Amino acid sequence: MHPMKLLIQRLIAVLLLVIPGLSAAYGFLLMKDALFDYFAKMGDVNVITPVFSWGMFIGGAILFIIGIAFIGGWIFFRDRKHNYLSSRFRPKIARPPRQPRPESDISRTDNSE
Repeated sequence: MHPMKLLIQRLIAVLLLVIPGLSAAYGFLLMKDALFDYFAKMGDVNVITPVFSWGMFIGGAILFIIGIAFIGGWIFFRDRKHNYLSSRFRPKIARPPRQPRPESDISRTDNSE
């Protein structure tokens, strides 16, 4: 494989992780700013009833959750591929059916004879 093509593939892979990380960080900042602005308005003597900016907070929460979920899912599937997961997260493998034992191997508990 051409070295430049490999470099471009790695750059795209890094960007696929950086973009959701930046959106999660920006979402966190939006939520923080919404809370900070609300508490700052509560301390202002000129404002009678402070208004919470729900749109900014919910938009930030959506960006944060989507970014964290993407990164978490990427790590989960990468670890599954490398077999680093706990047994409860591994895919279930169907066991082959048991072979019936021959009649002579079965011990009889019937004492009627």
